[in-house]
Amino acid sequence: MTPSAAPAAREELRGGIRAGAPLALPMLLIGLSFGIEAVTRGWAPATPIAMSLLTFSGAAQIAVLGVLSAGGGVVAAVAAGLLVNLRFLPIGIAVGPSLQGRAWWRAVVGQGIVDVSLSTARLPGGGYDGWRLLGAAAPQWLGWQLGTVAGVVAGPRLGDSGRYGVDALFPAFFLVLLLRELRRPRARLTAVAAAAVALALIPLAPPGVPVIAGCSVVLLTAWRT
Repeated sequence: MTPSAAPAAREELRGGIRAGAPLALPMLLIGLSFGIEAVTRGWAPATPIAMSLLTFSGAAQIAVLGVLSAGGGVVAAVAAGLLVNLRFLPIGIAVGPSLQGRAWWRAVVGQGIVDVSLSTARLPGGGYDGWRLLGAAAPQWLGWQLGTVAGVVAGPRLGDSGRYGVDALFPAFFLVLLLRELRRPRARLTAVAAAAVALALIPLAPPGVPVIAGCSVVLLTAWRT
């Protein structure tokens, strides 16, 4: 980065942090629910913490936990998480041309590509600002990590998370993601088809397979359109 570009970069970083700050609390609460559910389902305390540090993907982590909690195998859980996160492949292709610098730096900036930070980093004339992307992701990342740790610590003391309604955060999280996508008629049809396939397979297939099948319907529809 040239000295003349440093002030602009710092301003974009601060702007991203301001935009992402209101999301720190929701991310902390969802991370809290993830940590509590993980330890009450028998995970070792270090496992959900390491997963949050290395993955930082609420949707994928919750999908993996849900499949394993339902009795599904590791392969099915990993497949469900991968399918949920495949949406970042086309997103990365779209953002890539806007990112400047060496490959390692573009890879670092790419870690800030989460759903909300992506929208805040979009430039008026098209493209994305990498510093603003990182800034918007930082409060969310911090909230998620702190929430996970707090959930892991509190989980053994709380016992059954359903007693406090913490388990309701999981379906609420996915519902919020879904509602944002249902503004388009084609998306509504896709959601109905995926839900129908998953519901039909629940009494027939092993745990995890209905989730994989539903995600596959969504991906197949997106690919064909």
